[in-house]
Amino acid sequence: MENNLREEGKFKYVEAGEGTPIIILHGLMGGLSNFEGVSTFFPANGYKVVLLKLPLYELSLLKTSVATFAKFLKEFIDHKKYEKVILLGNSLGGHIALLCTKLYPESVKALVITGSSGLYESAMGESYPKRGDYDYIRKKAENVFYDPKIATKEIVDDVFETVNDRNKLIKTLAIAKSAIRHNMSKDLPKMLTPTCIIWGRNDNVTPPEVAEDFHRLLPDSDLYWIEKCGHAAMMEHPEPFNEILFRWLTARKL
Repeated sequence: MENNLREEGKFKYVEAGEGTPIIILHGLMGGLSNFEGVSTFFPANGYKVVLLKLPLYELSLLKTSVATFAKFLKEFIDHKKYEKVILLGNSLGGHIALLCTKLYPESVKALVITGSSGLYESAMGESYPKRGDYDYIRKKAENVFYDPKIATKEIVDDVFETVNDRNKLIKTLAIAKSAIRHNMSKDLPKMLTPTCIIWGRNDNVTPPEVAEDFHRLLPDSDLYWIEKCGHAAMMEHPEPFNEILFRWLTARKL
């Protein structure tokens, strides 16, 4: 998927299909390929899917924050001249989508979050004290999923490389601290954007009660569960994820 990246100024993205844009936002340790199922299904069903590569490690340390990424997302929406978009984010990507929706509600038609940070500190707050230990990193990566086999060697290698690169590690920890500072519990009740919450019933990173809190605090939200599923529902169970989201978008006339 990275091979199809378009570059326009500071923006790097993959685009497919025509229709209402669904902008996809990956997590801190996630990549565009995590959304392969979404990027195949929705262009065939009347939507434009746009996978935006976030500049997680490219900004100065002072600008490495959830707020800066939300502003970057709005700049991308303006650059593409999209009138109204649907934002879909996993983990940190969900947090960025939430903050962008709070700051620029006029640009967001609907919001979709899965395993999102923004309420639960442990989701982003843990450092990697044993970062040189490959076996430790492998177990951490496997813990993200209900089925540990989803954490392929390629995924583990990517995480291992990230946490052992000093620049990337410093930025990763800065983003984690920024996410903890940007707790959105007081903002959510004022956010009226229709929101679809899709959550893995067995999420160890952002446990099920986090989804229930999002649902309780967001005034116009629907909550859906995927069984035997961890932190990255769109990756671990792409078909149920797509079916739930497509049904929701259809029911909401989005």
